[in-house]
Amino acid sequence: MVYVGHFFHLTDQQATLEADRRHGEFNLIVEADNAETAVSMFKERIISLRQSRDFFQGDCSIFFVQLVEFEGFPEQRAMMLNYKSVAGDPIMPFIGCSLPSEETDWCSIYEWKDDKPEIDGEAKGVFLSFKG
Repeated sequence: MVYVGHFFHLTDQQATLEADRRHGEFNLIVEADNAETAVSMFKERIISLRQSRDFFQGDCSIFFVQLVEFEGFPEQRAMMLNYKSVAGDPIMPFIGCSLPSEETDWCSIYEWKDDKPEIDGEAKGVFLSFKG
């Protein structure tokens, strides 16, 4: 199976100035025998990226937002993955849709409360955390 993990991150949260702190999102993809193995591989990769790149600097929190499982990739037409629509300033909530299609058009409302993401009003816990 192919697994796609969708993550949010808060980076350099120790910085005094708001302009020096960062937040964002990223995806990881892996082929694995099961979801548990995929999640373990995601964790290993994030730790590796923290050590080898500048993606997750300083005090950093990673939130695991979604896991999508595929038996294979679409061959007849392209599939949309993780559509995002943001209204107004970056601090405003945004609407996101995973795998929108003619058959399903389910979207969620994403927002940040007390430095933690909420999806449709449900708070997400920290997946990984790093200090300095």
